[in-house]
Amino acid sequence: MKKIDYYIIKKFLGTFFYAIALLTVIIIIFDVSEKIEDFIENEAPLNEIVFSYYLNFIPYFINLFSYLFVFITVIFFTSKLASQTEIIAMLSAGISFRRLLRPYLISAGLLGALSFALANFVIPHTNIETRAFKQKYIVNLQKDMGQDIHFQMSKGIFVYIERYHSNSSTAFKFSLEQIDSIGQLIYKLNTEKAIYDTVSNKWKLINYYERYIDGINEELIMGKTKDTTFALTPKDLIVIKEDFEEMDFIEIRDFVEKQKLKGAPNVVAYEIEMHKRIAFPFAAIILTVIGVSLSSRKVRGGIGVHLGAGIALTFIYILLMQFTTVFAISGTLSPQIAAWVPNIIYIFIALYLLKRAPK
Repeated sequence: MKKIDYYIIKKFLGTFFYAIALLTVIIIIFDVSEKIEDFIENEAPLNEIVFSYYLNFIPYFINLFSYLFVFITVIFFTSKLASQTEIIAMLSAGISFRRLLRPYLISAGLLGALSFALANFVIPHTNIETRAFKQKYIVNLQKDMGQDIHFQMSKGIFVYIERYHSNSSTAFKFSLEQIDSIGQLIYKLNTEKAIYDTVSNKWKLINYYERYIDGINEELIMGKTKDTTFALTPKDLIVIKEDFEEMDFIEIRDFVEKQKLKGAPNVVAYEIEMHKRIAFPFAAIILTVIGVSLSSRKVRGGIGVHLGAGIALTFIYILLMQFTTVFAISGTLSPQIAAWVPNIIYIFIALYLLKRAPK
């Protein structure tokens, strides 16, 4: 590490955290003005607004726009160095352009590692309190799964529910089937309704019958009521909007595996989120290389030209991510490819700009 490395790292990280802190304050001011009516109407306490909502909101916001601000930061201070002919002086002193990239890549690597840690292990836990506040004072994040619910509860056990009411924790026209390893039906349960008791954690079956099938033999049991347990709770029958925000990387990975076993239709959104949490930190490094290559040349128009080109490239990156997400949800792309396509495209852009950068 040389003086020039410390100089660039200080400029990089200092500009990044200053810019992100400034915009965070602005965003919070606008968010307060937008939600003030909800806070007053629902009588949200000031300490919960500050500590439960906005204090936990800050790391989420920093991570959400980290790659965008990394790019803009690099372009801003590198353009300034170029306009003051500092880049020319460095190259004239015998520093190669690739050597000049070293402190940039160190800084981008640190910010990428910070983004990875925030997205996968810090923010999911802070989001628990934030989302609880939103549920209580701003917007309802829960809804019933609706009608005609089908899924695999565990291997070989399938559930069908005609409709479910979360207010009464009641499943109507509940059916459960167990299939053996060769695909034969060995057990079937039907009931008019099943009511979940939150005290005993049991389901109360109303007007039920059970069929036990063993080859050609069959036993039928009928009854008015019965208390029983399943590997099923009301949480499994409620859709919680973007609940992956509360899951760390290990939890979301395990959840995806369980949902695939159940045959759940919404598993793609969770897979995309899981892969994005890995792809986004790498975006910081790729965009840093693009930013340095783009803004290290002194041009007429100075910082304004570089910032304009940088912002355009950033929004194209965001647009690409939205496009690939839509294709993944529709089934055209796999979630892993959808998360990485923008990075792959921008790697080629980075290599092209790096080749044309001043030497």
